[in-house]
Amino acid sequence: MADSDEDRDETMSDEDVRSPEMDEMEGVDEQFVQEDCLTALTSKDYIMEPNIFVVLKKYLQAGGSPEKVVQLLSDNYTAVAQTVNVLAEWLIQTGVDIKEVQVLVESHLKDMVIKCFDPKKADSIFTSEGEIPSWLAEMIEYPTWRSLFYKLAEEYPDCLMLNFTIKLISDAGYQGEITSVSTACHQIEVFSRVLRTSISSFLEGGEEAIEKNLQEFTKMVCHGEHTYLYSQVLMHILAQEPKGGFNIKRLCQELQKCANEKGLEITPITMALSGAAAYPRACQALSSMLSRQALNPADITVLYKMYSEADPPPVDLIRVPSFLNLLIDTLFRPPSRVNPDHKSKYMYLLAYAASVVDILKKGGRKSVNKEELKPTIQALEKTQSLCTENKASSELIADVGTLFQCLKFPVVSMGVLKWVDHTVSEPSYFKLNTDHTPIHLVLVDEIATNHILLHQKALDLLIRLFEGSYEELDVLVRLELKKKLLDRMVHLFSGGCVIPVVSYIRKCQDTQDTDISLIRYFVTEVLDVIAPPYTSDFIHLFLPLIENKDITGSIKSEDGTDPVSEFIVHCKTNYIVN
Repeated sequence: MADSDEDRDETMSDEDVRSPEMDEMEGVDEQFVQEDCLTALTSKDYIMEPNIFVVLKKYLQAGGSPEKVVQLLSDNYTAVAQTVNVLAEWLIQTGVDIKEVQVLVESHLKDMVIKCFDPKKADSIFTSEGEIPSWLAEMIEYPTWRSLFYKLAEEYPDCLMLNFTIKLISDAGYQGEITSVSTACHQIEVFSRVLRTSISSFLEGGEEAIEKNLQEFTKMVCHGEHTYLYSQVLMHILAQEPKGGFNIKRLCQELQKCANEKGLEITPITMALSGAAAYPRACQALSSMLSRQALNPADITVLYKMYSEADPPPVDLIRVPSFLNLLIDTLFRPPSRVNPDHKSKYMYLLAYAASVVDILKKGGRKSVNKEELKPTIQALEKTQSLCTENKASSELIADVGTLFQCLKFPVVSMGVLKWVDHTVSEPSYFKLNTDHTPIHLVLVDEIATNHILLHQKALDLLIRLFEGSYEELDVLVRLELKKKLLDRMVHLFSGGCVIPVVSYIRKCQDTQDTDISLIRYFVTEVLDVIAPPYTSDFIHLFLPLIENKDITGSIKSEDGTDPVSEFIVHCKTNYIVN
């Protein structure tokens, strides 16, 4: 009998041992699940939610009423998405282009997402999926939604869902788009990939790519000290390569310049990468001046003595752009207040950095080539003396031959360009100067002729002058002055600075803030100096100016033999013009 009782106890099911308390607890749990599901199901358009089937299954398993589910979903169905689709179809039927409708809907949806985005909810949805949501993988395939993620990532850098999405975008091969996303700076894998892509685009695109994308690239690299250091160390290593190394070094220097302009203290990093640790006295002198962004005669004397020795430090140590700019500013920016006792030291260091070449071999320096040092110093001395004597334009004409000879040295041209900039920027300069073409503008022409690398700086100066108001001048005098400045731009154009010059004039036309007669004058002058074949970039920029009747209508002839008509016919005949 006992055996049978034991057997009965062992074969008792879970239902046989359930207590009333357990049944009550389970009932409470099911009731709680139902209420939680009902809260979701009463939401507007919940039938459109991606997790609708998960909630339905949970509700029904908890003993929920199927009839109630149907009633709730139908009562709360407002069909927002379907209504949008209907409206979009109506717009298309009325003649609106389908792409325009798509952009309209997507733009509004983007605005709504940005307005209502909640990073906590995004993270909870993201983690509850347990895997990459299929809708996210689909979204990052489209530029519109990638740009949405970039914007949200900038605003919510701590959102896990957005950080992961940025990594997904990078993994998908779109890293070239995310140089402006600061959240990429928190993920070394994404940052490295974006950095590599950006550097490659700079090397392949040249000067135009640097000018176009440097600002966003700098924003990313200068996100923090860790990103700046990582980028500079990587590029410093790449700069040692014989192929393309100098281009990388240029990029490093552009980053240093931008970081300085942002007020970042990068001097220790700059000194460490330049090898200054091996020359503690030179390092201390340079660091002191670079940190304060001001020259000091005592520190200059230390450097002068070291670079005057038989075995000087490497020239790269003082080839820091911000240091060279300080030297040029001190010597050429009027009024120059350099102590005569120290002026020669300033010039020596500037000339040394600009002209001396360290001849390297494996393991160290083989020799130092100083052949250009003495003539560079002499050119600097002559030019600086002429620039600081405050001679009037008419007096400078007698020395123009000397100036032209000295301008063959790039470092001298840099100094003269800075001196010209400050001289002609004086409010009374053009009011008092009665020359047909002021000598200072002639010097800009000569600099542009001699040095292609200074074209952009010369153009920047001419643009600032061209955009001046000159209210003190008569209207006709003002127009003549701006024509002189346009002549300088055409000279730059003829010297190879084509796209930057034409791009600026196009901007003047597009913004409609420039007298149309000046645009016409520029077009006429350019037509006199150009000849086919033309690049597609040039045609794209210049042809709209030519085809504008307000600009060229008065200079076209009826028989079509004028330069305007000939240019249009040539372009339409030989090129595909959109």
